[in-house]
Amino acid sequence: MQTIGIVGAGAAAAAAAFTIERTVTKADVTVLEKSGGLCGRAATRRGDGLVYDYGANYVKSDDERVVELLTETLETDGIADISEPIYTFDRSGAVSPGRDADGHKWSYETGLTQIAKRLFERTEATVHRRTPVETIRRDGESWTLVDAEGGSWGPFDVLCLNPPAPQTAALLDDAEWDDERRDALREAAAAVPYRTIWTAVLRYPFRLDRPYYGLVNPKKDHAVGWISREECKTGHVPEGESVLVVQAGGEWSSEHYDRDPAENVAELAELAADIVGDERLGEPTWSDHQGWRYALPEAGVARDPVLAAEAADLYCLGDWVAGEGRVHAALSNGLDVGERVAHSI
Repeated sequence: MQTIGIVGAGAAAAAAAFTIERTVTKADVTVLEKSGGLCGRAATRRGDGLVYDYGANYVKSDDERVVELLTETLETDGIADISEPIYTFDRSGAVSPGRDADGHKWSYETGLTQIAKRLFERTEATVHRRTPVETIRRDGESWTLVDAEGGSWGPFDVLCLNPPAPQTAALLDDAEWDDERRDALREAAAAVPYRTIWTAVLRYPFRLDRPYYGLVNPKKDHAVGWISREECKTGHVPEGESVLVVQAGGEWSSEHYDRDPAENVAELAELAADIVGDERLGEPTWSDHQGWRYALPEAGVARDPVLAAEAADLYCLGDWVAGEGRVHAALSNGLDVGERVAHSI
């Protein structure tokens, strides 16, 4: 029996666990996730008749293996394909039809977290939520993890790290592994630049009449980076209502990250009203919010330190390893890493 430890239960981790157990007859996979949810930034909340994806918004059909995974391998019930296009807006807030690429924009009627849930359900992996890892330890040829309560997990034959690059770098910084490969990997992970995103979710008692699903500011020269209409996803918003997911740009998000959330929500609502062109949007009847300190990698990690660590049975996975802050990229990378782990044991 080969034992595999995975830190983090994001999309890449779920894809890797699925691939490992699908390929290796005798594999025991343990996942330690610091939060109470699954699928990382592909996050969903539910309540009061609403379902909303407040991190990543959808999955693109830009990778053939991911398309096969979602439409053929896993159950397809409840997939919500967004048909409305994505428009753009400029520095002044002026909206124009965009160049919406051909392809699908997928979520699920019950939200994007279904991806990780469906993948893990197809495995015998044990997922421990609310179990933050604080220490990585190399014991001879195996790995041990120590959580925030001092609990020890392992030993593992293989260790996979799924947190965002800055958090992976912090784990490696404190790791009990005296090896030059640790130093090189830590430096490479720490060098990956990230964009911070502060998100407001705004609910209204009327249905917006707009021809688009989302608005993006491609030049990143506006305080708002993205606005999307959650009612365009089947099953997410009651009939006759609207919900906007407003994601601030990186500079605004960093500057306002620790400000009173109510002030952030109010300002983003007014900005959204101006961009969409409906003054009613300045006064939502309900709101939610979330700050993502490490939302999107702006570049990928250097490959050589990542591959060198794999010789010691330490694997990194996620969108920052793929080099693209997209759900499909994270899933694709998870499939890749899962295959390499399976072939190494």
